[in-house]
Amino acid sequence: MAAGWVADNMSNLDILALGEALIEFVRMEDTSSSNDQDQQDQTPNRPYYKQGFGGDTSNALIAATRQCKTPGLSTGYISAVGDDPLGKELLKLWQQEGIAVDHVDVAATDPTGVYFVQPDGSAAMGKQFSYARRGSAASHYNSSHLPLDTIAKAKVLHTSALSCAISQSMSDAVQTACEHARTNNTLVSFDTNLRLNLWSLESAIATIEKLLPHIDIVFPSDDEAQQICGRTDRDAMIDYFLEFGCSMVVLTCGADGAIFANASERFSIAAADSKPVDSTAAGDSFAGAFLAHYLDTGDVRFASRCAAITAALTVSSYGAIDAIPQREQVLQRLN
Repeated sequence: MAAGWVADNMSNLDILALGEALIEFVRMEDTSSSNDQDQQDQTPNRPYYKQGFGGDTSNALIAATRQCKTPGLSTGYISAVGDDPLGKELLKLWQQEGIAVDHVDVAATDPTGVYFVQPDGSAAMGKQFSYARRGSAASHYNSSHLPLDTIAKAKVLHTSALSCAISQSMSDAVQTACEHARTNNTLVSFDTNLRLNLWSLESAIATIEKLLPHIDIVFPSDDEAQQICGRTDRDAMIDYFLEFGCSMVVLTCGADGAIFANASERFSIAAADSKPVDSTAAGDSFAGAFLAHYLDTGDVRFASRCAAITAALTVSSYGAIDAIPQREQVLQRLN
């Protein structure tokens, strides 16, 4: 059971996220220097890692929470961590951010997941991810753990394809949660995050297409959408998701910004000015900010602009969450 577990009559939460959070280690540039050339020659070049926090749904929830009015929308996470120092760090992080952890299970024997980010100019995103998450607490999460009453009372449930890739039991939990949310008029938000080092493209497509009829708002990137649906035209990619019954599609297109579409309108969202350093969590922060501002205003154009600014500010520093901006920073840039 969760630390501080509360029965499902807890106060209603507006935005819930379901998935796995991880401890992040980002390999940094070695900026050390020495005037002793002999010492430099004899000292091996050891990597330096900056420790942070990651996990796509956790990143999105942190972005949403930071964009909420104060007081404003309430947020909560559905997941599991290990009963270890790393799990305790994640719980402390969420509590500091103002995210409810009543539905985060703490596993006595399973570890908290870890991942490493290494710069790689040959990789598509300029970096490589390595995971140490096999057998993690979140990978053992299953449908029986879901706080169904809390999901039914929420305004939005946010999850991702990456959450499904963790394990079959977590994938089943995501499917159950999405179906239950849709049945109870809770909006379902879904990020198509593909990590093909965790599962095959065929498995990813099958799982995503099974979920899409239960999704209201979907956040695909153009490169992921091309792999999922086999279409190269961006409008055709958007149509693919609308054909499954999604009511809103927000296709992110890197430096080209994004495209929003629903049944009645389709418009482009310009990328906000940025000096990118690390693209980790750009899409996650975009999704979280969009949800917060959409729930706050009901204005998809305003929410889209705020989301673009949030993503631009997020990539200005290393790590997944350090640079995710607060609401005031985004509104200042917007104005």
